[in-house]
Amino acid sequence: MKTRKIPMRMCLGCGEMKPKKELVRIVKSPEGEISLDTTGKKSGRGAYICASAECLEKVKKARRLEKSFSCRIDDSVYGAMEEELKK
Repeated sequence: MKTRKIPMRMCLGCGEMKPKKELVRIVKSPEGEISLDTTGKKSGRGAYICASAECLEKVKKARRLEKSFSCRIDDSVYGAMEEELKK
């Protein structure tokens, strides 16, 4: 039986390659709205982070999301993402 390929993605916070299902996707929609995508199905540009507050803090401090999405991100967006990660 053939073994299935597991899709791997890199966390923007810690830089580790992990299976896609273990990571949380952050999406910039075509309208410019940035949000967490827990399903992995929303349309738009995506970036991945671990499901931990530590990685989100590293991303915020180094402005890695702003670099990958090429736009300015408010602190309120980071606050909303942190609240969603805690759930």
